[in-house]
Amino acid sequence: MAQRFKSLLSGNQELRPLLTKAQALSALHRHFIGVAPPHLAQSSQILGLQSGTLSVAVGNAAIAAKLRQLVPELIVMLQNRGCEVSGIRVKVQVSFQRSQPAATPRKLGKTARDALNELSQTLDDSPLRVALKKMAETKN
Repeated sequence: MAQRFKSLLSGNQELRPLLTKAQALSALHRHFIGVAPPHLAQSSQILGLQSGTLSVAVGNAAIAAKLRQLVPELIVMLQNRGCEVSGIRVKVQVSFQRSQPAATPRKLGKTARDALNELSQTLDDSPLRVALKKMAETKN
């Protein structure tokens, strides 16, 4: 499907510049991911490159502050990779949130359930005892 879309864009004279720009942004994004620390790169999105200034969107101010501290180093590393970047502008876009992988619920093994059940038997009647007993009975 992506290949058909790419051939459609490259085949049309009016749409070819769009394909070129999309490929350039994709390459810039790959370079940025390659030079930025992983926890910052996965929380960032490349918005565009205009007059040598790379615009990057992040989800919160803490990530933006850390990224702004690294801007001089990132510019040098991007330039070493052949990118024509002379500055980086970091924008906080609260609505921008990278999708987090769905956490799979952890399951208690038989040994853990038995230990919780045993512990609940040693306690007096209390909310803790009820909670432990309930956890021990859950098979997940």
